[in-house]
Amino acid sequence: MGLADILKGFPGQRILVLGDVILDWYWWGQASRLSPEAPVPVVRKQRTTLQPGGAGNTAANLAALGARVSLFGVTGKDGHADELRAALSAQGVETAGLIADASRPTTTKTRVIAAHQQVVRVDEEASHPISTDIADAVLKAVRQDLTNAGAIVISDYAKGFLTAPLLDAVIGEARRLGKRVFADPKGADAARYRGVFLLKPNRLELSLLTGLPAATTHDETLAAGSRLAASMPGMHILVTEGSEGMTLFAESQPPEHLASTPRQVFDVTGAGDTVLAVIAMAVTAGASWSQAMRLASEAAGIAIGRMGSVAVSLKELQANL
Repeated sequence: MGLADILKGFPGQRILVLGDVILDWYWWGQASRLSPEAPVPVVRKQRTTLQPGGAGNTAANLAALGARVSLFGVTGKDGHADELRAALSAQGVETAGLIADASRPTTTKTRVIAAHQQVVRVDEEASHPISTDIADAVLKAVRQDLTNAGAIVISDYAKGFLTAPLLDAVIGEARRLGKRVFADPKGADAARYRGVFLLKPNRLELSLLTGLPAATTHDETLAAGSRLAASMPGMHILVTEGSEGMTLFAESQPPEHLASTPRQVFDVTGAGDTVLAVIAMAVTAGASWSQAMRLASEAAGIAIGRMGSVAVSLKELQANL
């Protein structure tokens, strides 16, 4: 089966996404002088745009690739929550699984862009864990949808939604039903993700998970990735390495590396979300690991060639191949 045949298996897949949803605001403008008040540029704002970020960007990528996506997460009870829901719905993502929590704001990242350069980012968030009542409601809804899903994608941004008990329950339920779980981790506790089918850290996240240096060279990645795979029997570890591509680790198997094609990089925001979405879709569609990695690399190349966390569509991926 070739890559074109695999892509034909993308439309119609049913994927559940759990994770920390973020509203990404972009303020676009020009900077031609420094402020007389402080040594900072004065940006004259010309327009604003917004995009789903975090798990929302992962869900948007899956929808753009043809999947039917249900997103589970938590927002505040505020105007940003309404904006985020509208942005997700406009991209074809089902948002009934988003629960509003008055005790926290909707996580929002506002980026000021001048001449295609990010000048500053302002974050609004609360990262305290969700309540037991919210976690129970999420788990109940996931169980209702999981039977008809092809896979679960977990996007962890450490904003308090993915508590250890919720992760453990969702992963356990998925394993019971024979559903694969693809996860993007955050933090140093690898045990949180025990039982997932694929874990997709970048180099820095791999270093945190293993306590080994892994953020600088491919050789460091090989050592740390092999250590993590040995400690997680049955799990696949896909480490994204930026300009050096990506490497797949699995217990008792030699690492499989895919070098990346040189690209012009405008913005790496959201590229990891794109990789996670394509890997999940491709493997679920029957791709080999080398094929899934090739498709994910091509999609990431499209994503980093644009400003902001913009979803890569199936048509774009087909055209790029």
